[in-house]
Amino acid sequence: MNLIDTHAHLTFEPLADNLDDVLQRSRDAGVTSWITVGTDPEQNQKAIELAEKYDTVYAAVGVHPHDAKHVILDTFIDLIKLAEHPKVVAIGETGLDYHYDYSPGEDQQEVFKNHLQIAAELKLPVIVHSRESLDDTIKIIDNFSSRIENIVFHCFTGTADQAKIIIDKGCHISFTGAVTFKNANDIQKAAEAIPLEKMMIETDCPYMSPEPMRKQKINEPALLVHTAQFLAALKNVHPEEFADVTTSTAQRFFGIP
Repeated sequence: MNLIDTHAHLTFEPLADNLDDVLQRSRDAGVTSWITVGTDPEQNQKAIELAEKYDTVYAAVGVHPHDAKHVILDTFIDLIKLAEHPKVVAIGETGLDYHYDYSPGEDQQEVFKNHLQIAAELKLPVIVHSRESLDDTIKIIDNFSSRIENIVFHCFTGTADQAKIIIDKGCHISFTGAVTFKNANDIQKAAEAIPLEKMMIETDCPYMSPEPMRKQKINEPALLVHTAQFLAALKNVHPEEFADVTTSTAQRFFGIP
């Protein structure tokens, strides 16, 4: 298989401490390109530095909804500058997370809107984090749907009905190793319900190692193959076909070779 990890946090410890080895294990497993995703100004800069260092590492820049209360005008000014870098392929991750109270909902919504405005102006895809907030997430996206061509809901953990709402809006859905968990019946039904062509996969590493590697507490890109094999079986397609389709989708979506 030839896979792209469409959402990794390669700048996070402990991956960043041993990244050459992490990426070599990834290549050996068949995962040969990576999008490392920023979550705050410091991580955004680190993501770009990694993308400059490694040919097939690309970067996304954004502010996680947990940190929305810390965002100031300069944050967006700097974000625009970073997003103009040639190795930046998306805005994100951004969105809404109502599961925790790390930032007030109003702050999250305002920051999300500003991210979408930047993406629309720069004609970049958007990586959306949405947790227990789908209705508000969709309402905000609707205001930008005619101006942003590509939006992906990353680390999807919802139901088939929620997945259909997202797909009907023209968005993509990305699955992590969470879909392989024994208690992930809803996520699995969602994966079965959507077209393969609207699906991407990711590790969200260093979190959520897939089965049968779940006991390995540190997730890394090499483990993406387990998620791919599981989803291929779920969709009743050969793993190589699954890899070809999802990789082609990711390449088109993010505009990478």
